[in-house]
Amino acid sequence: MVKLTRIYTRGGDLGETSLTDGRRVTKDDPRVAAYGAVDEANAAIGLARLHAPSDADALLARLQNDLFDLGADLSTPAGEAKRQREALRIAPAQVERLEREIDGMNERLKPLDSFILPGGSACASYLHLARTIARRAERLAVRLARLEPGVNPEALKYLNRLSDHLFVLARHVNDDGATDVLWKPGANR
Repeated sequence: MVKLTRIYTRGGDLGETSLTDGRRVTKDDPRVAAYGAVDEANAAIGLARLHAPSDADALLARLQNDLFDLGADLSTPAGEAKRQREALRIAPAQVERLEREIDGMNERLKPLDSFILPGGSACASYLHLARTIARRAERLAVRLARLEPGVNPEALKYLNRLSDHLFVLARHVNDDGATDVLWKPGANR
């Protein structure tokens, strides 16, 4: 259980922060960048929830909770076996749930014949913003995995599915794609 009694600690005043194992790293460390981008995606999802219909809001609430799990996962470096067993890690079931939800929403959508521009509704616009931030988080997590061994492969899968989920959910809240804004190649030449 998390218990915060003080918000500021002054521990980061010199540009460092602590990981969950207590190790101090710079605030621009690849691990911090990865879980920071996950936090940004979570904030964008919070904006989307302000405009979401109830069925989408329930999905987004689960995603936000998962993103805190993902942040905890990414902020915990690989280490001793006991610590690894106790670490909060993204599980295959979380990735599988995203896939089921994507498939369920996608069944109602007509196939795309153009790329979609972010827009249509406020909720969809914020979901597209969250999607692009999730893609950045994925790129940063992939970089982290390349630089440091032991990054949970399920965390990488989760990030990959997350952006797909947000894309399909944006189409769903745009009246199942009826109010999507389509790209018109070369329209302004």
